[in-house]
Amino acid sequence: MYKKEVLLGFSGGIDSCTSARALRDAGYRVVALTIDTIGDEAMVAKARDAASALGVEWLVVDGREMFQRHIVDYFIAEYRRGWTPAPCTLCNTLIKWHYLKEEADRLGIHHIATGHYFQVECHDGRYYVAKALDLSKDQSYYLWGLNQEILSRALTPMGQRMKSEAKAHFEDKSESMGICFLRGQHYTTLLEARGVDMREGDVVLLDGRVCGRHNGIVRYTSGQRRGDGIPEGLRVHDIDAKSNAVRVCSNAELYKHTLYVEQYNVVDINELLTSDDITVKIRGIGRNPERAVHIERQDQRLVVRLDDAAWAPAKGQPIVLYRKNLVVGGGIVVDFE
Repeated sequence: MYKKEVLLGFSGGIDSCTSARALRDAGYRVVALTIDTIGDEAMVAKARDAASALGVEWLVVDGREMFQRHIVDYFIAEYRRGWTPAPCTLCNTLIKWHYLKEEADRLGIHHIATGHYFQVECHDGRYYVAKALDLSKDQSYYLWGLNQEILSRALTPMGQRMKSEAKAHFEDKSESMGICFLRGQHYTTLLEARGVDMREGDVVLLDGRVCGRHNGIVRYTSGQRRGDGIPEGLRVHDIDAKSNAVRVCSNAELYKHTLYVEQYNVVDINELLTSDDITVKIRGIGRNPERAVHIERQDQRLVVRLDDAAWAPAKGQPIVLYRKNLVVGGGIVVDFE
């Protein structure tokens, strides 16, 4: 007889199968939940078969309508206004963990879990997303939106595991990549099918002078240096959707010291505003490693001032705030200077 139960988000892939084994071996009754977000029958069948092979209970929930409304429609709307969306971040908060909690409540199961590489730590009664042991696979950046109730119930079976350890038990070591609802197609194919403006327009310098022609604003993002109409030596600064223009600048002009953040979620606002050891991660990887910041609150915004300028921040992208290995908050960049 099991003394404890957990509802596990389950795709049938390496990480969710490894999580199921780890939780089962730790004495949990594991119920595997597959969330069908895009009507992918092959994925659902794979998850069902994997759960059967593991000997764990399996359920599937239809999340297509909510996924379409909160993720796909949002993705399209962000491109329409010239911003760069972050669908995976929102999906974790609004879809995956949301359904896990709702189904766990329905089933009377307290604990919930996924195969994400992260940990949860509790300090002074507050729960924090924390970095995984395997920093090369750490997914804490994508989980800044999780609330206290979710974190207080979350188990993290992959938090202390290395990806290489998980892969060692599988013949098929392939991993899913890219944005799931695009199904391998280029994102502009979806945007065009949904009637997003793909007209040509002006490429302009920051002072408004025209210096080229673009072939649709959705094909460009901050920092880009290649693409029709971008003059040699210049990069995309931002998109002006109202005038259907791509604004360009020198590489040096892409470095920004102040970020304005909305739609934020923080563990403790006083901790955020008074601590002198906060760092920020922007766009996950690449030219913007974690860097020191100072934070103020202005009305409904956080103002994040960087000691070391960030390269090419993009409106619509998340930033994540850390204290050492703990996520203390995060939000969406809405402006910069």
